[in-house]
Amino acid sequence: MIDFDIAIIGGGINGVGIARDAAGRGLSVVLLEQNDLASGTSSASSKLIHGGLRYLEHGALRLVREALMEREVLLRTAPHLVRPMRFVLPPTPGPRFAPLLRFGLFVYDHIGARRLLPPTVTIDLTRHLAGAALKPDYRFAYEYSDCAVDDSRLVVLAALDAAEGGASIRTRTRLVNAARTAGEWRLLLDSRGREERITARALVNAAGPWAPHVAETALGMPLPHPMRLVQGSHIVVRRRFTHDSGYLFQTDDRRIVFALPFGDYTLIGTTDRPFAGDPAAPSPSPEEVAYLCRAVNVYFRETVAPDEVIWRYAGVRSLQDDGRGRPEDVTRDYALVLDAAADRAPLLTVYGGKITTFRRLAEEAVGQMPLAAGPAWTHEAPLPGGGFRFDEVDAVAARLQRRWPFLAAATALRLVRAYGLRAERILGTATSMDDLGPVLAADLTAAEVRYLMHVEWAETAEDVLWRRSKFGLAAGAAEAQALVRFMAAYANDPAGVGAQ
Repeated sequence: MIDFDIAIIGGGINGVGIARDAAGRGLSVVLLEQNDLASGTSSASSKLIHGGLRYLEHGALRLVREALMEREVLLRTAPHLVRPMRFVLPPTPGPRFAPLLRFGLFVYDHIGARRLLPPTVTIDLTRHLAGAALKPDYRFAYEYSDCAVDDSRLVVLAALDAAEGGASIRTRTRLVNAARTAGEWRLLLDSRGREERITARALVNAAGPWAPHVAETALGMPLPHPMRLVQGSHIVVRRRFTHDSGYLFQTDDRRIVFALPFGDYTLIGTTDRPFAGDPAAPSPSPEEVAYLCRAVNVYFRETVAPDEVIWRYAGVRSLQDDGRGRPEDVTRDYALVLDAAADRAPLLTVYGGKITTFRRLAEEAVGQMPLAAGPAWTHEAPLPGGGFRFDEVDAVAARLQRRWPFLAAATALRLVRAYGLRAERILGTATSMDDLGPVLAADLTAAEVRYLMHVEWAETAEDVLWRRSKFGLAAGAAEAQALVRFMAAYANDPAGVGAQ
């Protein structure tokens, strides 16, 4: 008897999206992730849900249109994680002169069935709040709409939805070997040092930058098409502006760089450079950090220097190699390559993809599989904790605070932005902060950490501080160690620590 209909390799946004879609169509699913969910590229993005304005000049109209349509879907179905953001784009002399930018933004506003977000306007930077952070040379700008997202939490909640639909989510589980027959895949797994064997009717390689390694070592075959790995790096510095809009800056090499509000900080990115090496350990180079600083210093009044970077991170994009020369010119569109010959169990390989289009990619991937699956369903289905309008976040937080009046307003809002309506499951019957247990970092309580460990697959302090939250930016060494001790104690004795 075969254990699963589909086995999926990779716990990034593409893998969990496919698991969610397939489980909701009635297929039995197992997802295998060698580390934590979103521990690779999917937690190292620019934290945006966007159409990709710059892709218009490459003629990628279908990609931009699909991404803009998905932006609306995610704004409806994940209102706690996806939030509208206005972007300020100051024109500069050069090939992208002002009328051309305005035409591009007109197209951007109209090709994606925009209904929820406001259109582009021209703003006077001498009067607008966004102009205060910029050099006085910039007199006007275009302001357009896109969205920000908590990327790693999007992955975790998609995985949670998959699990609640019946999928088996197996973190810290590595595929060692896969033997293929006409009717099944026989998989040998290493799960926390223990061997395990399972079978599946079909296999999906959604391992991102690890996909070539999985294909060659575990599957014993090369990828069906070459994959091009491109590193994108980001830096975080102290906050450079007080408003909640982001900036889109053009660079002298015809790229673009974002400067985004990021809590109490400013997030700046990204770069594009070829990547070679271990995808588990990408790191921004000094040259990339200097490049990002130079790019924003053309615009900002206050200089950003490499030595003030608080946090730096890099992600490796796994793109289908289309032969283009510059990394930034390689298509960001996804490709799904299905090998489903009659005498072999199906194998689907996933190339590329953007966080914005993960749902559509998953829908198409499951639709291609030669399995008896139900109809597509995710277009209107909220992710766990959703179920309210994107413009009701403050109202939901206010209701949370009325029911649990001991919560600070900022804490109530943070919980809603992280968990949506499921914040109530963390707060439970608490009548005071003391009932939530010790505070381990900022306003992170023991009750929240227990929830993350019990429900959201968090096993280490890094899982909690950097992927289930971004408390790692502000947590000191003592707080991190306190969290390590608490999690170890809870893992060893859930009943004992849970009673505290």
